[in-house]
Amino acid sequence: MSETKCEPVIQVDRVHKVFNPESENRVVALSDFTLAVERGEFISLIGPSGCGKSTLLRLMADLLTLQEGELKINGKLPAEARLDRDYGFVFQAATLYDWRTVSKNVQLPLEIMKYPKAEREARARELLALVELEGFEKHYPWQLSGGMQQRVAIARALVFEPTLLLMDEPFGALDEFTRERMNMELMRIWEQKDLTVIFVTHSIPEAVFLSTRIVVMSARPGRIIKIVKNEVEYPRVFASRKTQQYYETVNEVREALASAHSYEI
Repeated sequence: MSETKCEPVIQVDRVHKVFNPESENRVVALSDFTLAVERGEFISLIGPSGCGKSTLLRLMADLLTLQEGELKINGKLPAEARLDRDYGFVFQAATLYDWRTVSKNVQLPLEIMKYPKAEREARARELLALVELEGFEKHYPWQLSGGMQQRVAIARALVFEPTLLLMDEPFGALDEFTRERMNMELMRIWEQKDLTVIFVTHSIPEAVFLSTRIVVMSARPGRIIKIVKNEVEYPRVFASRKTQQYYETVNEVREALASAHSYEI
């Protein structure tokens, strides 16, 4: 008996996005963009600044309006997926409320959804344990490091149990050591929670360490130059960065990016 192919978690079909379409400041951000993401994948979007990576993520999250093409999340339009809370979103900055404790920040989506207090608190404890922040429930964001704040933001994005996580360069402002630690944490959470992740980054090493596939994008208007299938073995650990397969994949992504800019590496 042949296996039934599951519908992609995300289907992007010939998406075209223009900002200020009727103005002299018209900007074509994305052009003829097509991508299918299967359940359980970890997809990184990488490309030059302004190529439309964050625009694509915000279209998926219904934070921007789609003009041309088709985009579906779990077979639904982005607005329907947002109302059904099919995904969590992690921004570049942690965007926590300084006057709320760590626990209260994590509980916020559940408060909006009118979950009972006991369940909110239990979920917050569970997610803070997942991101290794037990004991910090009563701290305030300004008492935490940048990496810890981003872990709180990830906990908040997962507290209502979405199966899809959209992440817009969440570790870009962190120092290199903290960023590598956060990569390890994210790998563990992705595997433990069986998530599908779309991750925007400017870092080739980060994309190769994290992803099942890396989508290399052109300069604006954003198009797909190449999709690199990542053969670095799982589980991914610090030593994975020293393997020959890791080096080869980093070079493949770098060459694809270089070809978009027509310069030698």
